[in-house]
Amino acid sequence: MFKLFLTLFSLLVSQITLAAYPERSIRLVVPFATGGTSEIIARSVANSLSTSLGQSVYVENKPGGAGNIAMEEVKRAKPDGYTLMLGHVGTLAVNPALFGNKLPYDPNADFAPVTLIAKVPNIIAVSEKSPYKTLGELVADAKKNPGKINYGSAGNGSAGHLAMEYFSSEAGIDLVHVPYKGSGPMLTDLIGDQIQATFNGLPSLIGQFKGKALRPLATGSAERSKVLSNVPTISELGYKGFETSQWYGIIVPAGTPQAIIDRLQKEIAKGLSSKEESKRMLEDGAVLIGDTPTQFSAFIKSEQARWAKVVEKAKISLD
Repeated sequence: MFKLFLTLFSLLVSQITLAAYPERSIRLVVPFATGGTSEIIARSVANSLSTSLGQSVYVENKPGGAGNIAMEEVKRAKPDGYTLMLGHVGTLAVNPALFGNKLPYDPNADFAPVTLIAKVPNIIAVSEKSPYKTLGELVADAKKNPGKINYGSAGNGSAGHLAMEYFSSEAGIDLVHVPYKGSGPMLTDLIGDQIQATFNGLPSLIGQFKGKALRPLATGSAERSKVLSNVPTISELGYKGFETSQWYGIIVPAGTPQAIIDRLQKEIAKGLSSKEESKRMLEDGAVLIGDTPTQFSAFIKSEQARWAKVVEKAKISLD
């Protein structure tokens, strides 16, 4: 009888919590600097949620420490649904392998998954001024001149850093990593031919492709991107089975009421299914998901296992 009372009481509290939520603005923390793919994804979701929840959802960028600074802060936030985190392949799947026991958070114990928002192709790109017209030409020159070709990324531990180190290992080449504080300044230098290449997320590059400032050489996804159908995959170009994509999802501090998690998942999934609300992400080449918390949790664990093997095989380390 007492157990039944507790169950009913918990259900009542849950319903009251859900009915009142949200009563004020919601913060969506992004663990990287402005100007990159992560911000594009986050702002699209924030705008959609602001409309559907009737409260402002604002984006707060907190870069640094390969995303660890923001993750450590959010894990300590009150688990009440008013602090959301943009989870990322780096912070949720790669950092556990890179940092090991030094990681200041447990991606599985300190956070609760809400939904996987999108998968985004990584693209190897060079300046239009570059002599490299194909991936083969870049690799051939890198083999002739080891340690002399620079590539840029949005920072240490960013998806672009990890992707290029992974590819370099598979291709047997030695490139020099130049980490920037965000994709914006990195792309400026790439366009100006101050660095020679990048392996960045498609949403941050597509405008430069359309403007003929950058040239795509290959995509890291398993299949060609619908918005860059003429650009071959790395697997097609002789690196069979090679695949690396960025992915983004919403997570919250562990202990957040399940009713709030379910509400957030429902509203985000609804927004992703709306062509109008997800127009920017679709135009930028993102593959939209919107799965359940259980499915997202299983996906995170599978990615952790995959990237642990990649980090070990490629001997990826932070500069």
